[in-house]
Amino acid sequence: MSIPERQILVCINERDPSASRPSCRNEGAKKLREELKDAVKHAGLKGTVRVLDVSCMDQCEHAAVCVVYPDNVWYSFAKAKDAEEIVHQHLVGGVPVERLLHENNKERAERRAEKRG
Repeated sequence: MSIPERQILVCINERDPSASRPSCRNEGAKKLREELKDAVKHAGLKGTVRVLDVSCMDQCEHAAVCVVYPDNVWYSFAKAKDAEEIVHQHLVGGVPVERLLHENNKERAERRAEKRG
């Protein structure tokens, strides 16, 4: 088997729903991972792109979080319905999905933290 050119790391950390911070698994990360794997396969990228589970990436207020390496593109508030767009627009087309970029969602994460406060 060849070494993949890219990896999509999906945080699947889980906390108790009453915890002071959200967790990616409770925000749909498991389904996101499954949909990313399916989208990679259907795009013909199996073997060149690998979807991997990782533990907490300490970006909990941005949950669910995934990162495309080696591009170092962080996606936040990602949902299963976004998987196909991430794969086709970013991995196939070379253009990151702007609305999901981590740096574009800082205010949204702050609002989430305040609500849980």
